[in-house]
Parts: sequence; C-alpha cells; structure tokens
Amino acid sequence: MNPSAASARCEGRSPEDELIDDWLFLSSDSASPPSPEVSRSQETEDRGQLKSKLISAWNSVKYGWSLKQKSKFSKSSAVIMFGQSYELGDHDEKERFRRSFASRLWLTYRRGFPQLEGCSLTTDSGWGCVLRTGQMLLAQGLLLHLMPPGWTWSVSPHAVKDDMDLPAIRRTDGAERGPDAKEEPTERGRKLSLGSLLDRPMEATHRRVASWFADHPTAPFGIHQLVELGKSSGKKAGDWKAVAASADLPNLVVYVAQDCTIYLEDVKRLCEQPFPQPWKSVIILVPVRLGGQDLNPSYITCVKKLLTLQCCIGIIGGKPKHSLFFVGFQDDHVLYLDPHYCQPTVDIAKENFPLESFHCKYPRKMSFSRMDPSCTIGFYAKGQMDFESLCTAVNEALSISAETYPMFIFAEGKSQEEEGTYTPPNNIAYIQRKTERRSVDTSSSMDEFVLL
Repeated sequence: MNPSAASARCEGRSPEDELIDDWLFLSSDSASPPSPEVSRSQETEDRGQLKSKLISAWNSVKYGWSLKQKSKFSKSSAVIMFGQSYELGDHDEKERFRRSFASRLWLTYRRGFPQLEGCSLTTDSGWGCVLRTGQMLLAQGLLLHLMPPGWTWSVSPHAVKDDMDLPAIRRTDGAERGPDAKEEPTERGRKLSLGSLLDRPMEATHRRVASWFADHPTAPFGIHQLVELGKSSGKKAGDWKAVAASADLPNLVVYVAQDCTIYLEDVKRLCEQPFPQPWKSVIILVPVRLGGQDLNPSYITCVKKLLTLQCCIGIIGGKPKHSLFFVGFQDDHVLYLDPHYCQPTVDIAKENFPLESFHCKYPRKMSFSRMDPSCTIGFYAKGQMDFESLCTAVNEALSISAETYPMFIFAEGKSQEEEGTYTPPNNIAYIQRKTERRSVDTSSSMDEFVLL
C-alpha cells in the first residue's frame, strides 16, 4: 500500500469517516455471522479489538511509520536540540546527540487501554495526536524539574562496563543441610558499580514520570484524565483537541499566557511563597499563531532562536490535523517527535515495567515552511533567577521578529481577566480564548488550541 496515496484519499475527511473506512477493510469471513456458541458480548468485544488493530495499522501506514524511515542529517552543520548544539561530524558529539534524543519521553497513540468514560474507545489512534504532543511537552518540563542537568537514559541502566559479575552462593536452611553438605554456586550475581548505584534513584524518578502518562484512569496525565478535562471545554473523546495540565507537585506550577502576553505579576503571584521558602518552579505555555493559512516565513528565524534557548522545552505544532512535538532544528529543517505510531498499552502495575516504548531512537525532521501557524511554545524556569534570565533571553529572541509583529510579549502587571478567573484545586487553570478575537480563517488548519 502506498501511504502517501492512501493519505491523499483521506484528506478532507473527518476522523469518523476514516473509522468507517477502516472497518470496511474487514474480510467477508470476519463479517460473517458468528456461530451459535459465541455470545453476543464476546462477538462485540472481538470485533472491537479487531477494529482497533486495523485502525492502528492503517494510521501507522498512513503516517509512514511502517516504512521505518530515517531522516538524513548533514555532518557540516550543527544540530540544535533543547538549547544544546551537536556537531554530527564528530563521533563523540554524534553519540551524545543520539543519547540525548533517545532520553526524551516519546508519547504515542496506544491501543488496548481501559475504555474511556462515556464511550467504547480503547485507543486514541486517529484523534489523540495533539493530546500526545501536549503530554510530551509537559514530560520534558517534568524531566528538567526532577532530573539532574544533562541526564540521559541508558536502556540497561544497571549494567555498565565496570560492573563485575560474581558467583552467587545458594544457601539452604540449616535444618535441611547435612554435616557434609557443600555450598554450591547458582546463578551469577552482580556487584553493581558506583555508576549503576548512582543511576538507581534517577531511574526510579524516570520510571515514576513515565507512569504519570500511562493510559490508565488513575494516571494523573494519562489519556483518561486529559479527556475528562477536555469535557469542560466542550470536547469529547475522538475530537481534535489540545490540552495541557499542570503537575500535581508542591513546588511546580503551570502558567498559560493569555492573548499572546505573559503577565509578570501573574507569574510572580503563582511562584512566590512566604519567606524563607524559594520561588516555585514554573512551566510557561504560550499559544501563538504565526501567520494566516500558512506560516509567515519572517517568523522562522525567531522560532530557531527560541529553540536555541535552554529554557525552551519544545513546541507543540505540526501540520494541519497532524500534531508534532518540535524539539530542535538543523539548518532549515525542524526536528520532531511523532506521536502517530500506535503501540500496545503498557501495564505500569507490573514491577519494572518496560520503558523502551516510551523512547524513540530515530529523530525526524521536516522543512520549517511546512509548519502549521498554530503552535504552543513551552518554557521552564527553576526559580526566580532562572525566570529573570528567561525573560531577558526570550525578549532578545523575540526582538528578531519586531519588524513584523511580535510572536508574544511580556507585560508588567496582571491580566484584566485575572480577577474574574476561577482557579480550581490542584493548580489547574481553565483558560479559553475569546471567540470574537479569532479573526483568521483556520478551517484548513489545526483547530485552535484550548488549554486547560
């Protein structure tokens, strides 16, 4: 099957239309009446699982994942990712980039999770990509908040080169041992090196953060919780949506800019604590629109400048109806993590559940000119000094776009809507843009972001 041709045939069609077409791919044998021994409930469950797998396979083909494409990178120019520069012509630098990219949390379509409340969906394949990119941006902020600077993930964190294999002695109970009993070696034990021992607490935190995004109703940032939050904005499962939620952590808050403006007084109010406690850390989300139907090329230099800042935690963007998570760039191409690959749900209840499906080995890139103008830019500041440095660095980057219209601005004081905004518990701010301010036709573009 030609994925590009299949994708072209589906352009202009709603997700519901695609679900119907996917179901029509069933063979006549699968659609034949069941035998009398099979109950109606079992038939419905089996057909639902088969339909889910077909939809997942179709979306994987549609978005090119079945081809396992690998983007080509130039050795003559640097790759910029999350404020770090990598010269791929140097072997050590290339390895450093590979490890850093593979350490980002990659959150994709999943199938086989518990049904979403109010519907029978057990997969977000075909409709949840914007939710997944929002999860990835939040996950990057949480990793910066909880992990040490420069942390990278090793697939085998407890087995490094200087670990030593030692014979383990099997000891039996004294009552079962005779006077001539001998101790026999069993499986080889492992004496962990200093590096492995130091990795253990970081790996536990890494695993804990990944579990927060699991596809289970109890996961604080899982698909079930985000769908429930989306209902407050009139969205339901299966709709195109964008949701970002703040972490339930005592020293971390999330600020969402309003009308492309970061109000410094509002940020200060969120972050300040009674003396002598320090400022809370903050994740800042700035929804912007960088053009009409297409991206205004004059903003590309500014977007590049923002991606070179270490305080930038990525951009939720993509192409129309195709959300991606932008993490860096090389020359005139933007690097991204793609959520359009459907994977089986991971059972986080199991001890040492596998983490491999939460990480991607293959970076992809596309031309900046193909970016959708609707996007959300994320920043992170550890404390007050970091926030002040963030303001200075971001203002300098924004000055590049001053000749056109600034992407967004910093303003003293607080927003006019601040007094009338209700903030519910758990530091979750519900913000919806005013429809009368939406003067640009976005019918062919990604739906306007609704941030929760």
